[in-house]
Amino acid sequence: MAQSKKAVAGSRSAATLAKKVEEFVAQQKNNTYNYKQVAHAIDATTATQQRNIALQLVEMAFNGEIIEVAPGKYKSPQRGNEATGVFVRRSNGKNSVITDADGETLFVAERNSMRALNGDKVRVNIAAHRRGAEPEAEVIEIIEKKDQTFIGTLKVDRHFGYLLTDSKYLSTDIFIPKSKLKGGQTGDKAVVKIIEWKEDCKNPSGEVIDILGRSGENNAEIHAILAEFGLPYKYPAAVEKAADKIGAGITEEVIAQRLDMRDVLTFTIDPVDAKDFDDALSFRVLPNGHYEIGVHIADVTHYVQPDTIIDREAQKRATSVYLVDRVVPMLPEHLCNGICSLRPDEEKLAFSVIFHMDDEAKVISSKIARTVIKSNRRFAYEEAQEVIETGLGDCVEAIQKLNDLAKILRRQRYENGSVEFDRPEVKFHINDDGKPLGVFFKVAKDANKLIEEFMLLANRTVATFVGKPKD
Repeated sequence: MAQSKKAVAGSRSAATLAKKVEEFVAQQKNNTYNYKQVAHAIDATTATQQRNIALQLVEMAFNGEIIEVAPGKYKSPQRGNEATGVFVRRSNGKNSVITDADGETLFVAERNSMRALNGDKVRVNIAAHRRGAEPEAEVIEIIEKKDQTFIGTLKVDRHFGYLLTDSKYLSTDIFIPKSKLKGGQTGDKAVVKIIEWKEDCKNPSGEVIDILGRSGENNAEIHAILAEFGLPYKYPAAVEKAADKIGAGITEEVIAQRLDMRDVLTFTIDPVDAKDFDDALSFRVLPNGHYEIGVHIADVTHYVQPDTIIDREAQKRATSVYLVDRVVPMLPEHLCNGICSLRPDEEKLAFSVIFHMDDEAKVISSKIARTVIKSNRRFAYEEAQEVIETGLGDCVEAIQKLNDLAKILRRQRYENGSVEFDRPEVKFHINDDGKPLGVFFKVAKDANKLIEEFMLLANRTVATFVGKPKD
């Protein structure tokens, strides 16, 4: 009997606690809160009470009564009858809209979607919330359509064609009139843009933007991956043409305006399959026994002027994209693999950070300069590693001393709190057709770490220079 009374009392206490939590939540309007803040506000001090509050908030969020805006952080949805937001379409039919006001996710049934596509800006009508049911909305206006394309395989019949999409954002095929096929045939991998999707039609209609090649072919599939993620898979002809007009332009006048380091031992260390060499190291022993070490980066700014067609294209790309069998460069090949690549026995323009260091890797002095250099040797990481391990080969004194200094720099960096991010890197053996033959883990050895350490030192030096307040 005593146990039964105790259970009843516990049940009443839990119910009282739950009611206090609901009352607290109802008063918060647009404020955010976590379980600790709720517990403090309602004077729930025991571990059991706080655990129950945390569980109740999770359940309320699951039921759509509150929103989890960050892990463990909640707010009450600010729902009116209408809201605007971004439509999220899913091929499994679980469409939704993410509201602009508070980032709440509201379910949108296909019948209530107005055929909105993923990323469209929409206005929705919000249904009255039912406890235990997922919040639901109906699209009543497509405010702004997002320009988007879909990737898939073409199937062409006698009078029309359609795209079998690979997209997780669209469950239907795209109908394509014969006049919009752009010469595409059955089995072609294609990029298609939707031009219309009437509410009474099951399938949208579209037009072919580009033919990538035959489905299953390596080149076509790689281009399809790039196109799917909105990454460029080819250079606009106008950009290539502009780049091809650029010459090296290393005249005596240009050299006279720069620090001439062509007579200093300089080399690059890169992956064996690298095609562009954008950084190099130089080394020489100074009369006082110290070392002059140069970290050189290809000076692209000499060739690519602000707000030109090449500059604008580079800004859109932001970076080079590395895939298993290729690199999609930020700059046209004529620049990145040609006149801006620090290839051996060629005069090149560079931005350089030049250090004077002693045997303890102490930086005695440093300067940043525009330079002209001439690389003496291109090393693969494996070749440089062999020089380090055997003491034999080209540039032995330079590589071994740089390796010794890099180890000291690395030790000092860790002692000063640097975080180690090393992790295994997966690499593939591929044949001439780009097909993977095998997989292996790339191991970073001393040659890799040598380059890494001096690049970090140069980056820190430049960052300090740029961030230093001007007098």
